[in-house]
Amino acid sequence: MGSVGLLYVGAVLFVNALMLLGRVEAKSAAVLNLFVGAMQVVLPTLLLAQAGTDVKSISAAAGVYLFGFTYLYVGIGTLANLDTTGVGWFSLFVSISAIVFAGVNFFDVKDYPFGVIWLSWSFLWFLFFLLLGLKRAELTVYTGWVTLANAWGSVTLPAFLLLTDNYTTSGTFAVILAVCAVVICAGLWPLTRPGRPGSAAPGPSTEPVTGA
Repeated sequence: MGSVGLLYVGAVLFVNALMLLGRVEAKSAAVLNLFVGAMQVVLPTLLLAQAGTDVKSISAAAGVYLFGFTYLYVGIGTLANLDTTGVGWFSLFVSISAIVFAGVNFFDVKDYPFGVIWLSWSFLWFLFFLLLGLKRAELTVYTGWVTLANAWGSVTLPAFLLLTDNYTTSGTFAVILAVCAVVICAGLWPLTRPGRPGSAAPGPSTEPVTGA
C-alpha cells in the first residue's frame, strides 16, 4: 500500500508545485489535496488495524498521517479561504518529525535511501513553514521548484522502484540521492532568489495559499 500512496503523493506535490509557480489555480489544486489527503488517512488506518503490536508498522502509519493531515488541511483551508498560518506551523511540526523518522530509517530500519528521502521532506516542509507560517512570500518560486523536484525525485521515483520491485536499501543509492538533493536545492536558489528577473511567480495566483 505504501508504494501506491507514494505515487499519488507525487501527483499532489506536482500539482501543488505548479500552483506555487502560478500554473494551476489554487482551488483547483485543493481538490486533489483532498483526494490524496483522504487516501493518506484511510491507508494508515487500515495498516494500524492490522498492525497489532508491530512497532514498525505503527511507526510507518504514524509517518503517513503527517502528510495525510497536511493535504487535508491544505485542501480544506484553500476551499474555505482560511489563513495559511495554521498549516504553516503544522508544517514545522512535520519538518521536525521527519528528522526523527529519518533517524529511524538510518539507524533502526537500515533503509538508507529513505533516510535521505525523509530529510528531503523535512527541508521541503520547513520551506512550507517559512512560506505559509511566516508569510515569506519571496520564497514562493524557490519553494515551488523544490516541491517539483521532490515530486519526482523523492516520491515518484521511489514509488515506481517499489512498484516494479527494483528498490534497494543500499548505501550507494542513498549517497546518490543525497548528492542529487543537495545539488538541486542549492542550484535552484541562485536561479530563483528574490530580485532575480523572472523570479516572481507568474500566472493567475501569486498568493502562497498551499504548497504541501
